[in-house]
Amino acid sequence: MIGKQKVHQACLDLLEQKINIARQGMEEAQASANNETKSSAGDKYETGRAMSQRERDLHARQLAELMNMKKTLTNIDPDKVHSTVELGALVETEASNFYISASLGAVEINSQKIMVISAISPIAQAMLGKKSGDTFEWMKKGTSIIQVY
Repeated sequence: MIGKQKVHQACLDLLEQKINIARQGMEEAQASANNETKSSAGDKYETGRAMSQRERDLHARQLAELMNMKKTLTNIDPDKVHSTVELGALVETEASNFYISASLGAVEINSQKIMVISAISPIAQAMLGKKSGDTFEWMKKGTSIIQVY
């Protein structure tokens, strides 16, 4: 199993990339809205500005969500060893490996896939409080927890 510190750093790096993309998209949409010029077509100007503004707002919401995820991640101590599944735990199961932190999806490190999930996700809820050797049910299938880090 990959060390939790590596997984945590990979998550921070991925999140930083996503934050930069969202920030850039927001800035580009704002610039596009600012550059819209009035035309003789009348409504075309307003429609273009409105579309750019909606796109900017979408990127702003994504950025806010990503910043909340970053706050959650930075509050996790990757050096802490967990005995039960909780926020900050790296969980090795028969089926897959999970890092309970922020909802980032699959992260691959050294050819090993880790599912980075939020503590409020349904699968994390099924595992919370369990320890090594315990089983949990997910999608009507029992899965054993091999180790909690």
